[in-house]
Amino acid sequence: MLAQFKKLNYISLFIIILSFVGGCSGNSSWENRFSPDPELSRNQSPNPTNTPETVTTLPRAFPRDIPRYPNAKIVSVDSNLTSTQGKTNWESSDPVNLFKTRYQAEFEQNNWEIIQPFNPDTEDLSDRLIAQNQDRKVAVYLSEIGSTNQFTLEYKPLDGEIAVSPSPTPSDSLPVTPNTFSDRSEIPQPLQKYVLDLANLGVLTTYKGTSEQFKPNEAISRREYARWLFNVYNHLYRNTPEKQIRPSSPSSTPLFQDVSSSDPDFEQIQGLAEAGIIPSSLTGDTSQSLFRPEANLIREDLLIWKVPIDLRKALPSATIDNVKETWGFQDTAKIDPKALRALYADFQNGDRSNVKRVFGYTTLFNPKKPVTRAEASAALWYFGFQDQGISAQEALTIENTPNLDANTPNSPTPTPSNNSSN
Repeated sequence: MLAQFKKLNYISLFIIILSFVGGCSGNSSWENRFSPDPELSRNQSPNPTNTPETVTTLPRAFPRDIPRYPNAKIVSVDSNLTSTQGKTNWESSDPVNLFKTRYQAEFEQNNWEIIQPFNPDTEDLSDRLIAQNQDRKVAVYLSEIGSTNQFTLEYKPLDGEIAVSPSPTPSDSLPVTPNTFSDRSEIPQPLQKYVLDLANLGVLTTYKGTSEQFKPNEAISRREYARWLFNVYNHLYRNTPEKQIRPSSPSSTPLFQDVSSSDPDFEQIQGLAEAGIIPSSLTGDTSQSLFRPEANLIREDLLIWKVPIDLRKALPSATIDNVKETWGFQDTAKIDPKALRALYADFQNGDRSNVKRVFGYTTLFNPKKPVTRAEASAALWYFGFQDQGISAQEALTIENTPNLDANTPNSPTPTPSNNSSN
């Protein structure tokens, strides 16, 4: 009897619970008490945009053509990483200078074009490597320096924007004179005269913002060489304005994607391009959409930019055989066709040749070898063809002669170039 009573109570309780639940289905207030919070669902999205996710292996979407640093491990990736763009974070125990040198070499060996090289002499977090191939751009930069250095690798399509390091302003480098050199003894002996003469003219600048170091054996950037080329040439011909190269107007449409009108060297770089000295779309070089201001100047470009100013006319036609017969270089086949023309014309300049003055006797031109700051100075020491030109030494003579103007009949005339119509 007792057992039947308990069974009846259980059945009654079950029926009451079913009735209660069924009644709630039509009551919105009760439903809301037991339903998930929609705000909570939105805030706990499993893949928030740009949020790094800790990982131990690279995602499959990461492009396999991007070089990976040998002694580094992946730390995190952005959650929105795809095969076309993304950002990854890594860490390595290697010293900063070794990391930069070794990683840049990885890109170069894999045939990536270096748009902006690392500066191995700085631990500035704004320093970055930017490279590109036929598919994409890549930026590599340090994000934290410590016992374990962390770096970020970011990649985007070719037309994507990747911020470069802040452009140096003219105030970052100071005019240099021989008396301010703290590293004067490091200038190679054959080049000392050229560097010191230009330094006495006040047309050279210190190395990367230092107050008293010239760093003669460091590579010079394309930006700095363009600035020196423009300023030195116009200084040597300051008394003959008709021979000077004009700066570009700040309102001109930029010819290079990576040298905007706000760039501190825009007027000089654009001016050289508008004068047809630096190859650009204006000279029919449609592939020259980037100037690569922070890349190292190479020997080919030194000649391509400098020789047309010496000649004051179009470069002559030239072939590999022409250059082999004149210079006898063993690596002539590796030289760019535009550089072949510049080399052929430079040979006609005799003892005033840039190659002879800068590199001395050599059977190898090494066209892609970076140019040092001392070598760049030697190239800029003289402008002109054969004896129809002016040197920095001659300009110093004019400047040091009191009460005489180089434009007056009684002033010393260093070379016939000042009266030449070339």
